[in-house]
Amino acid sequence: MSQGQATRSTRGCSRVIHFIAVLQRRLPIGSIADVPERPATAGQIVILNGAPRSGKSSIVTAIQDSFDGPWMNLGVDVFVRHVTPRRYRPGMGLRPGEEGHAIAPLLPALYAALYDSIAAHSRAGLNVVVDVGHYDRTILAESARRLAALPVLFVGVRCPIEVVMERRNAGQAGRESEYATGSEADPIPAPVRRWQDAVHVPGIYDLEVDTSLLSPAGCAAAIRRRLENGPAPSAFGRLADGTGA
Repeated sequence: MSQGQATRSTRGCSRVIHFIAVLQRRLPIGSIADVPERPATAGQIVILNGAPRSGKSSIVTAIQDSFDGPWMNLGVDVFVRHVTPRRYRPGMGLRPGEEGHAIAPLLPALYAALYDSIAAHSRAGLNVVVDVGHYDRTILAESARRLAALPVLFVGVRCPIEVVMERRNAGQAGRESEYATGSEADPIPAPVRRWQDAVHVPGIYDLEVDTSLLSPAGCAAAIRRRLENGPAPSAFGRLADGTGA
């Protein structure tokens, strides 16, 4: 090795040692940007599981408007409408019974990315609220494992199918074509029934709310009481290890 090569090698080693020392807080920052410490407390995660038009999105808004601190909305609606390319939609919004759809093989990866993002936000100290419609138990269990050791409250959002159909038939501004509606000949379409039957299996929750009985603000208040008064949530842990089967 020439003298010049040796000098460059020494300088490179010195930079690595200096960088490690900065990370360990043993040297001034100098020319290397400081790395912020991970928050001592992970952000709270609230996952709302229910069928489309059961009222999940309205509860998300109520939580964001009334709970202390920032609550990041990382739900399926956000990922489908603002993240997923149009030609791959509905993405995670694929309905039960459509397992043969061309995009179905992407679902495990899409959910993995969603839940890894939820975990990253929580580990950064940010609270997260998520609206989903889980009907595949394998994906649900794997999603739960991705949030291991993080504080997760799993909430079942229930609503009678008759009320769901009233909301579907009334429409939603800007989303008129996204939801199946009823007719005189077929008042409750088969896809709606499949959602209603599949989304709450196996039904392991920390809390359940009925949006036909409670307003979005009332549901948010029930969630706040559960977080404040306990007991400690356990549903996602049981789903992850299979004891909730």
